[in-house]
Amino acid sequence: MAAEPAASAAAEFGCQGRGPTVGTRGMVASSHPAVSRAGAAVLEAGGNAVDAALAMAAMSWLALPGQCGVGGDAFALLRRPDGTVTAFGGSGFGPDGGDPGFYRERGLAAVPLEGPLAVAVPGAVAALAALHADAATWDLPRLWAPAADAAERGVPCTYKTRDDIIERREALARDPGTARVFLPKGAPPPVGTPLRQPELAATLRRLAADPASFYTGEPAERAVAALVAAGAPFSGDEWAATGEALVGDALTGSYRGVTVHQTPPPTPGWMVLQQIALNDGRLAELPWLSAEAVHRSASAARLAFADRFAGCGSDNDHWRGLLAPDAIAAARARLLAGDLPAPATPAVPVDGDTTSMAAVDGDGMAVSLIHSLAFTFGARVTVPGTGVVLNNRLGRGAYLIDGHPNEVRPRRRPLHTLNAWLVTGDDGRLLHVGNTPGGDGQVQWNAQLLSHLLDHGLDPATAVAAPRFTAHPGSDADVIGEPPELRCESRLGAARLQRLRELGHDVRVQGPWAAGGSAQIISVAEETGVLLGASDPRQDGVALGV
Repeated sequence: MAAEPAASAAAEFGCQGRGPTVGTRGMVASSHPAVSRAGAAVLEAGGNAVDAALAMAAMSWLALPGQCGVGGDAFALLRRPDGTVTAFGGSGFGPDGGDPGFYRERGLAAVPLEGPLAVAVPGAVAALAALHADAATWDLPRLWAPAADAAERGVPCTYKTRDDIIERREALARDPGTARVFLPKGAPPPVGTPLRQPELAATLRRLAADPASFYTGEPAERAVAALVAAGAPFSGDEWAATGEALVGDALTGSYRGVTVHQTPPPTPGWMVLQQIALNDGRLAELPWLSAEAVHRSASAARLAFADRFAGCGSDNDHWRGLLAPDAIAAARARLLAGDLPAPATPAVPVDGDTTSMAAVDGDGMAVSLIHSLAFTFGARVTVPGTGVVLNNRLGRGAYLIDGHPNEVRPRRRPLHTLNAWLVTGDDGRLLHVGNTPGGDGQVQWNAQLLSHLLDHGLDPATAVAAPRFTAHPGSDADVIGEPPELRCESRLGAARLQRLRELGHDVRVQGPWAAGGSAQIISVAEETGVLLGASDPRQDGVALGV
């Protein structure tokens, strides 16, 4: 598509309000100004992109408490100045006593979505510690001190955090730890109220000095004891096992002649690679965000979710066969034939939250990092005396379906929604770094972002602001089986939405900016080499250059 028609469409969609941020020595982007400021300060003081990302991750635990935390999971991609790319995964096991019979004996038809039975061992600390050991230049106590200080004095409550608290007020009130922090005086705090977390401040300082203690020391013992007392069948051995992060090669795929790097399982990064392989050379031929382009992209996403549900688990290689050339050719034929089967099992209401960030330094080191508590405020339970809110990843990600490769099992990590990506040229040069939160929207929106950048040459600001669309349901445990629909922001326009209905989609129109997500992109300008960054206008984030 020519640049002029793309610019015209961008104006029509209302996504030309501001251009990307420009930087020459480094760039950070996140969903909260305090998080971006923490990363920019590290770059200004001489730290590298890994240092910046680690400082941002810790600050986001305070600034975005519903979306992430010490008690959650994390995944990252690191591109070093020599061009090598490594994936870091922090994803935990459920309880050693949590076989399917444990839940069925309690009359449960699914793993609970809230409370102690929903918890998997948090993997974030392990992943961040491994990333730090690989390429950081500052020590963790220095990097996490600003976050610990912020926890003591309190980070002002934002509109988003207040809304999160109001929506989950009843659940937060049931746990003494969450009630004390997020419902001071028994009510949601007014916007601007400092949310002080002295217990979490002490935990951050302890983990900065010894991150392994979260898995084998007193913090681990405290967490396991609290969960066991609440009825969850943890042994403690699964905590120790989660302390070893998943570190290895990134997944790679080709698109438009460049290389897209993605996070491996248990993340669904392969689903992004499958979608772009199905659409390589096709979306570029269609007008940007035309009804036919949206139909093609949404159909590819629908097929990827069906394939995920049919055979993928965190401990099998079923996904590899789906990326094989003959499988991609067969899947393209399925797209043309409209053969897009949907899961047919019971569903329950959806929820979810995550946050992500990106950092690039002047030497070409780049980090794409995403972390989450799964649902907003996770399982809505804390480890007493620590300030740590625990995730509900087991309840969100593991099935109670007999024989399924994602069936809940001891020492089987539940499948994830989180994934992160970066793009390099055929000579290994860095081109783009990006990510977005958003549950099962992530793999779809990331594929859309890549198309905006690579098929249509859009700048990061236009890409993150572009109208978003989402094939629903995905394959999270909490939504499988819901009727298929295509959720579209109204900015796509009435004519396109009507055409999508004619193409067979049950279109649900959302508000102009209501799709969700909070995309972050940092790009390297081809001609000048300067860094261009943007943060999604759907949340409060900002990109800052140095």
